Amino acid sequence: MATQVLLPKIGFSMNEATLAEWMAEDGTAVTEGQPLYALESDKSVQEVESPATGTLKIVARVGEVYEVGALLAEIA
Repeated sequence: MATQVLLPKIGFSMNEATLAEWMAEDGTAVTEGQPLYALESDKSVQEVESPATGTLKIVARVGEVYEVGALLAEIA
């Protein structure tokens, strides 16, 4: 079963963030805990780690703004 990679709520008042960068390419193997992507919010850029080990399937595009809880990728 695939693990969904959802945009996390990093700060108390955070409702959305811009996907700044993917640190792994679509279709590549990732491991739990490795830096997976970077989010840019009003105040900072934050790296987010992979929640699982498996093959990454990206669905979100760099430069787009997403709401907290939005699906960014799946790891199977």
